[in-house]
Order: sequence, then C-alpha cells, then structure tokens
Amino acid sequence: MSDETPAVVQEADAIYDAVRAICHMSQTHPAPTVYKVLGNLKGATGHMLAQALQQLAAGLERSVTEYNVYEDDGRDPAQSAAVAAEHMRAAAGLAAQLGEHLAEAQNAIAGQGYKTEGDS
Repeated sequence: MSDETPAVVQEADAIYDAVRAICHMSQTHPAPTVYKVLGNLKGATGHMLAQALQQLAAGLERSVTEYNVYEDDGRDPAQSAAVAAEHMRAAAGLAAQLGEHLAEAQNAIAGQGYKTEGDS
C-alpha cells in the first residue's frame, strides 16, 4: 500500500469536513435557506450515499480476491468483508430512508418565505 491517500478517502474527508462545517453554522435560518440545504443533503445522503455504500460493499468483497488480503488474527478475510458489506448495504438502505425523510421535510416548507424589516 502506498503512503499516498487514495482519492476516495480524500473525498470522504471532504464530506466529513462539509457536514462538520454545517454543524458549526447551524443557527436560526429561514425556510428558503433550510430548503436549499435539505435539497443538497437529500441528494447527497438519500441517493448518492446509498449508491456509494453499495459500490463500496461490492468492491470490498471483490478486494479479497484481487489483493493479497489478510486478517491480523488469522480469520478469513472474505468472511470479514462479507460481514462489513452486509452492514454497508443495511446502511445504504437507511441512507435511502434518510433521503426520503429529508424530501418530506423539504416539501413541508416548500411554500415558506420570510420578510425582512424593509419589506412591507
């Protein structure tokens, strides 16, 4: 394994940093702002995260035949990969559910706007 961080890890780091930044910005925001955030989170979690987890699970299972994979304790790496993949597929299903809930939240506030002090 090289010392260079794989691009897939760099992208996962970027997702972590983005969500962390949102957490630090989470104050009071009007519905139009929250609507846009929900739309992006819905797409990222409900659709793309679910797909990414499915693909990572499949790739992990293939990796035990394509790489010289071993377990530190001597267990069967294919079995460990299969267990991890099963959990990743379950997480993908939950991500899809998360996306559905975010879509419902977005729909609930779709008609909201707000007035500023200068508005009449």
